[in-house]
Amino acid sequence: MKKILFFIATILLVSVGSTKASTPLYSTLIEMESPADSIRMAELDQFWVKLAKTVQEGDFEGYKALYHKDAIVVFASGKNKTSIPIGKALSAWKKGFTDTKEGKQKDKVEFRFSQRIGSETTAHETGIFIFSSTDNYGKVKGKYIIHFEMLLEKKENEWYALMEYQKSEGTQEEWDALK
Repeated sequence: MKKILFFIATILLVSVGSTKASTPLYSTLIEMESPADSIRMAELDQFWVKLAKTVQEGDFEGYKALYHKDAIVVFASGKNKTSIPIGKALSAWKKGFTDTKEGKQKDKVEFRFSQRIGSETTAHETGIFIFSSTDNYGKVKGKYIIHFEMLLEKKENEWYALMEYQKSEGTQEEWDALK
């Protein structure tokens, strides 16, 4: 009788243990990147390269084309926390693009990521960007280190930003940690 109870107890422990081990919370398996993930990441990397290039070149129309027409921008890093349609944000940013295109200033943006989640047609990117602007003499007009999130969607083989969330100011140390 003791052998039968021991056997049943052992079976129960093994089955409960294996059930827990197969749940995500207890999983010790290394997640592998699928070919679809690799393609998505490469495409998104190109999205960020394009976005940075439009800022550096003062290409307002190119920058605007990277956002869905109904995109939203959320600003939570300053005193006036707000969310606005992309059209309103673009209107505020247009002069900087024009000045850059005309050579009156040099603008640059760089991105680093702490989390990149997505599927073949959706993405949620989290990280930090540094935007800097200098005048013709190399004097820094502004430098901003911002924690951000971007929600993107792929339509007709192109990625478009649906939501940009500028969460909070960051530090150089936080930026360096994302290398």
